[in-house]
Amino acid sequence: MDTADKSKAAIHDFFIQFLQQKEEYESRISATYLEDIRKHIGAEFSLNMTELHTIACIGEQEPINVTSIAEKMNLSKGNTSKIANKLLKAGWVRKAQLNDNKKEVYFRLTPAGKKLFAAHDELHVMEKQRMYEFLGRYSDAELDLIKRLFADMVDFYR
Repeated sequence: MDTADKSKAAIHDFFIQFLQQKEEYESRISATYLEDIRKHIGAEFSLNMTELHTIACIGEQEPINVTSIAEKMNLSKGNTSKIANKLLKAGWVRKAQLNDNKKEVYFRLTPAGKKLFAAHDELHVMEKQRMYEFLGRYSDAELDLIKRLFADMVDFYR
């Protein structure tokens, strides 16, 4: 095996390890993350990460309809509709209509939903800062390569 093939094999092995570590991290952080939000807003709730990110999507885009939520989150309209109805019943979102379009249903956050959205946003800011600190060890040229690598990987898995 030549040097390039050895490097490719090592990259593949590291990539598999990365995916495994990321999955374990996400399992750990998901439970911790939801618990931190519960403490932050002082309320008990039963939401999964997709439902929480749906609240974030609504909070960032409100008013927003099911079709737009589905597109932004890369979910089916049927699944998005089920999630929106669960959030509606739980009191995190409310239905709204625009003055110029009484037929279309849009969603907005309730005061409780806004509180949850703010706590979620704060934790995302902290996680982003953690990533920026991690990336601080690389030079501008290395960051350009990393950026290109991840952009290419997104295309590869698309």
